[in-house]
Amino acid sequence: MTQPSPADSNPVALICAMPIELRPLTRRLRLHKVTIGTMDGRAGSLDGRDVVAIVTGMGTTLATAATERLLEAITPERVVVVGITGAVEDETPIGTLILPEVVVHSETGREHRPAPLGQAAANGVMWTTNVLTPPDALPALRARGVVSLDMETAAIAACCEARGVPWSVFRAISDRASDGSVDDEVFAMSNQDGTPNPRAILRYIVRHPHHLPRMAKMGSNVKLATTRAADAAIAALRAP
Repeated sequence: MTQPSPADSNPVALICAMPIELRPLTRRLRLHKVTIGTMDGRAGSLDGRDVVAIVTGMGTTLATAATERLLEAITPERVVVVGITGAVEDETPIGTLILPEVVVHSETGREHRPAPLGQAAANGVMWTTNVLTPPDALPALRARGVVSLDMETAAIAACCEARGVPWSVFRAISDRASDGSVDDEVFAMSNQDGTPNPRAILRYIVRHPHHLPRMAKMGSNVKLATTRAADAAIAALRAP
């Protein structure tokens, strides 16, 4: 792995929570492995602009730690959060791009506003939470204008704002909080770093063999959402 030279330019920094979210960005931008400070990452270019990318792991604690380490190593032109998010409405189609006007940290109530990027209009509120949201909590969130749920964006935003780095977010719907597709067992099939947990996956299959078609559909939904989010982020960075 090679070390990028942040002194030569201020790269765009792409931040994902899970490796699966980084894959379409890596393919499309032909990113290669690098070391960024003390972190493993990826680097490449987009229309002549330097790009770096990292995976933080899931949840606000890991997102904060990884973002702080990134910003200690480089001063990016901007940070772009890319990945998946869960809808709070059953009617929201899988793959729908979410560009929130506001991201709220559920534990602190603090609001964060993304910097505009690209030509698409922002809309609604993204709710960052470390816990699975029960169905009975969804009506109150909808009343607040919440359109989707995630686990990292508000934490990344707080780190960026503390250092005066503009940030944006491009996430796409991979599941719906009210349809029961993601529960504690499903959530446990991923490790905290975002990689698959083979033992948990095997246990789930043994306990619920009839859920195999649903699992295949979930995988397809995640692939669609990660691709849509990556494509949207790249298009926005290319926009005049």
